[in-house]
Amino acid sequence: MNKTIAKAGAFIVTVSVLLFALCMFIPFAFGSYFVCMLLPIGYIMAAAGFCKESDEKHKVAALAGMAFAVLYAGFIFLVYFAQTTSVRLDGLNEQAIRILDFSRGGLIFNYDLLGYGMMALSTFFLGLTIEAKTKADKWLQVLMLVHGIFFFSCFILPMTGMFRSMADGENSLGGVIALEFWCAYFTPIGILSFIHFRRSNL
Repeated sequence: MNKTIAKAGAFIVTVSVLLFALCMFIPFAFGSYFVCMLLPIGYIMAAAGFCKESDEKHKVAALAGMAFAVLYAGFIFLVYFAQTTSVRLDGLNEQAIRILDFSRGGLIFNYDLLGYGMMALSTFFLGLTIEAKTKADKWLQVLMLVHGIFFFSCFILPMTGMFRSMADGENSLGGVIALEFWCAYFTPIGILSFIHFRRSNL
């Protein structure tokens, strides 16, 4: 059961990231928002797998990684459930739209970045727990550790006012390109995680 859940989580992560990249490219906003709520489900399942298989000397890193995964999921569900319900269905006034509409770069967008900052910390700590015995696991560990660097941009950039143009309703091609780059980076993490759990003794 442990192995099945972890593998399913890695599979959900991979498919969700690929679908998100497709929805961004089309573009299909509702699809990208909906898929973003599937991603944390899969990620927590996979994170639990890494946490379960960690040995005693890596237990603190594993628990830290799991805790940050839960924080990530909380922020992401808050952001995208609001987009697919209240923002889409309710007649919000301009002030509410500036705060709640993800595409306007306001508070809810900043929460999204903070959520993915938590995910970056989670991958970093979980990466520390991997006993890299194969080439695939070595790549997985490196990708997860390096992904931790995204925490700094996700945490700092909203404080700089960099996304103020989005708050004024301006679309950002640069933002789409950045998200597509992230998808290209994170997809191998999902695939290699699936391979890792398939070989695991969970």
